[in-house]
Amino acid sequence: MNNIKYKRIMLKLSGEALSGKNGYGIDFEVVKTISKEIKELVDIGVEIGAVVGGGNIWRGRNGEDMDRTTADYMGMLATCINALALQDSLEQLGVNTRVQTAIEMKEIAEPFIRRRAMRHLEKGRVVIFAAGTGNPYFSTDTTAALRAAEIEADVILLAKKVDGVYDKDPHKYSDAKKFEKLSYIDVLDRGLQVMDSTATSLCMDNNIPILVFGLDSPENIKKAVTGEKIGTIVSKE
Repeated sequence: MNNIKYKRIMLKLSGEALSGKNGYGIDFEVVKTISKEIKELVDIGVEIGAVVGGGNIWRGRNGEDMDRTTADYMGMLATCINALALQDSLEQLGVNTRVQTAIEMKEIAEPFIRRRAMRHLEKGRVVIFAAGTGNPYFSTDTTAALRAAEIEADVILLAKKVDGVYDKDPHKYSDAKKFEKLSYIDVLDRGLQVMDSTATSLCMDNNIPILVFGLDSPENIKKAVTGEKIGTIVSKE
């Protein structure tokens, strides 16, 4: 655990990851397990920013005839619920955290201020970025890429339900091929479902590597940070 490959990370957790096997809502045992892994990283000096999705509570319009902007704002509020749950779980373990939101809600969180976020990270606090970018039409993937660039993160750790990037859905096709390495251009040209194209392009423009791995074992977060061979790395090369 002494070999830290990435000193400052952006951890992107899907909302679904927090729901566990329930598929909806928050499984607090899952959140606690993830929090324990984050604490171990904090204890060895890793600086952690985190973005949590909101799909376990609200996912788009779900086929309803709803205005896209309204639906997106509802999704942003869902990420705030998840952020507070993660914050509470971390603080129960003695980890200092701050939630910063792109939509002002001063009673429960700080507004996003880059310099303040950087200072929190330097002091060993976990910073959880909520409410997306504060704008509709942008995903939490894009939020993770944007905040990673702003805090000068070494990598984006993209924790998913699959253990890497495949050429097709491994849940549907037994012959799906897993990639160990990909370039940003490969991801964009092939239309691979890593992050949305806006997020991938932002990472490419700022040369931020993306490590995609499965969250089936929370220990994978530690393995990723310490440089163990895991998942799929998306980078310039």
